[in-house]
Amino acid sequence: MAGAFLSFEGIDGSGKSTQARLLAEALRAQGFPVTLTREPGGSPGAEEIRRLVLEGAADRWSTETELLLFTAARRDHLEKTIRPALARGEIVISDRFADSSRIYQGLTRGDLSATVDQLHSLMIGTEPDLTILIDIDPAVGLSRAVARAGAEQRFEGMGLGLQQKARAGFLALAKAHPARFRVIAGDAAPETVAAEVTATALAALT
Repeated sequence: MAGAFLSFEGIDGSGKSTQARLLAEALRAQGFPVTLTREPGGSPGAEEIRRLVLEGAADRWSTETELLLFTAARRDHLEKTIRPALARGEIVISDRFADSSRIYQGLTRGDLSATVDQLHSLMIGTEPDLTILIDIDPAVGLSRAVARAGAEQRFEGMGLGLQQKARAGFLALAKAHPARFRVIAGDAAPETVAAEVTATALAALT
């Protein structure tokens, strides 16, 4: 079979990482070859960049510098992980991809949308076959995200306003690209959300 590229998007604390993992497990149980990966990260070089952009103070980087770092990480991820897995005929499931840059660097702290699109066209040039947007109330998502232990709290530290802008941006993207996006409510029990996610993915893959 030909490979397929699926991405998960959503605000921080939406549960998308859990749902990406559960979908990978469900598809593997049905015999599909799956590569589960994430952004920023997904390759050794990109994982090093991940620490730079997700840790530290909220004002550690300007939005422009941050965008360049994310794009460098995504390019390495594409070269080292995504394209090879697709060439092997695998299903690639990525926890975030370029849509996150369109929102977090393109919209939430100013308007760099044109720059994001130019960089994507020059350096990435790839879109997922299917993007599953896990939608949740920003206040609920932020409370979940802040409750997580760990050093990767830089974006959470930017506050509720950023998460509200991000949610609106993701929903607008989904409306603009209905052929690629599926929006799934993330406020139900994880297993209930997972059942809908799996059904959605299988419908797209078969």
